[in-house]
Amino acid sequence: MHPRSNSHRHGDADSEAEASTSLPTTTGAPKETPLPWTQLSALLAVRLAEPINFALVMPFIYEMVEGFEVVKNPQDVSFYAGLLLTSYSICQAITIMYWGPLSDRIGRRPTLLMGLTGDLATFVLFGLSKSYKWAIITRSLNGLFAGNTAVVKSVVAEISDDSNRPRMMALLPLMWNIGVVAGSAIGGLLADPANQYPSIFGRFDILRTYPYLLPCLVGSLTTAMGLFVGLFKLKETLVIEPAVPDVVTQEAGIATEATPLVSTAPQQPGEQLSAHSMLSLLTPTSKFVMATNVLMCLAIAMGDQIYPIFAASAPADGGLGFSTRDIGISLSVSSVAVLYLQLVAYPKLAHKYGALTCCQMGLKIMTPFFFAMPFLSLLSSSIENMIAGKTFMRLPVPTDWMSFVGFEYCMLWILLIGLLLVRITGNVLAFTSLNLLVSNIAPSKAMLGTMNSMQQLGTTSMWIAGPLISGTLWSWSIKHSVPFPFNSHFVWILCSCFMAISWWMSLKLPNSVNVFASGQTRR
Repeated sequence: MHPRSNSHRHGDADSEAEASTSLPTTTGAPKETPLPWTQLSALLAVRLAEPINFALVMPFIYEMVEGFEVVKNPQDVSFYAGLLLTSYSICQAITIMYWGPLSDRIGRRPTLLMGLTGDLATFVLFGLSKSYKWAIITRSLNGLFAGNTAVVKSVVAEISDDSNRPRMMALLPLMWNIGVVAGSAIGGLLADPANQYPSIFGRFDILRTYPYLLPCLVGSLTTAMGLFVGLFKLKETLVIEPAVPDVVTQEAGIATEATPLVSTAPQQPGEQLSAHSMLSLLTPTSKFVMATNVLMCLAIAMGDQIYPIFAASAPADGGLGFSTRDIGISLSVSSVAVLYLQLVAYPKLAHKYGALTCCQMGLKIMTPFFFAMPFLSLLSSSIENMIAGKTFMRLPVPTDWMSFVGFEYCMLWILLIGLLLVRITGNVLAFTSLNLLVSNIAPSKAMLGTMNSMQQLGTTSMWIAGPLISGTLWSWSIKHSVPFPFNSHFVWILCSCFMAISWWMSLKLPNSVNVFASGQTRR
């Protein structure tokens, strides 16, 4: 299904009301407007910084917390690791509703540059952590400056039109996934370099004193690049315009094809939205979009945060027994597919089927992924038993691996990468589509920052709850001898259930959410 032509956006109220609720058709598709690469490349450089700094800590978070010696029982490390990860999201949530409305008032460019500056300084400080308290404080400060995602989405919506918006929106999660790949690789390969590569870094005392400084410095180079490019290339895009008046009477209850996408009380230029006016944006349709986003993010947050802990835990505790290096490699290799998915596959699927259908497909295929993941531990346990407790999960593979692990070792990595590819595919489809849907239901371009901030607030809230829930449940499940499904599988099964509910909720959304409401003009 193709987005409707701009020519359909002018005329009488009846024709426009019809246009807002009809499906994109496969005929008369507009030619895609060339992407504004000068502005877009600067924006993508800015966007790349956050995911690298976010994902960089994942491979070594378990080892880092363990090294702080804050727990006596190794089975409690997962709880404290989850708490450290959550501190970032809590502080991000505190400021998330500040960045979007601030950008609606002072502009997108200065807001983005402020966030990048703070992100750069606080992440370097995190690399200097020698205690759990210092790590919590600096990671929290880093989260305070990481709420600019909503602003980036607003800029993309403002510099795009109906013909190229799906492709441009697809670039945002592409940057996220590239950042996750790069961050995971940097964190996994460069953590504790004095011990990983003693012949190269062993003589540097500072790297022995601060074993996680090097990956944080390398990750910060991307933030510095984004700040530099933003200063000289990023242009202001905010143009205040009146909100579009309603022409359809809203009915209470479940969203239907006739339900207006948003409530559109006019906003004066420079006026800051009150809490009441923010809540007025939550019509039945927008509530279902936000609720779908929240449940999906809760499942993904729980799964993403528990994966490095699951991978680092011993097979006897339901994990994989991976090293920091292996965790980074596993996260990086599977994510290479995101280049094709974001740049080629998603824009074609969005034009053919619409963002809503793509979202539903993504949610559907991620549901079995979560259920299947913990079963890999059985294969890991088999390998561990075969080699009688020797170190077995180390890359590169030992030259005599065939003599003692053989088929099982190969199958573990093949199945793991296969499952992670399924997750990446579903993630691209669902996240990119929901970004589009949230932008589509904004009543005016002047309120895009606020609407995207509301989405980001829900997302960040789940990144707070997710690590706490998954870390606590994982720690509880491996400390108590409980049968399936309440053993080490329990966290993953919960993720699968949340994703299934999110998919069911997305089926309730009307097809009118495929239309960019802010782009409509009415007479």
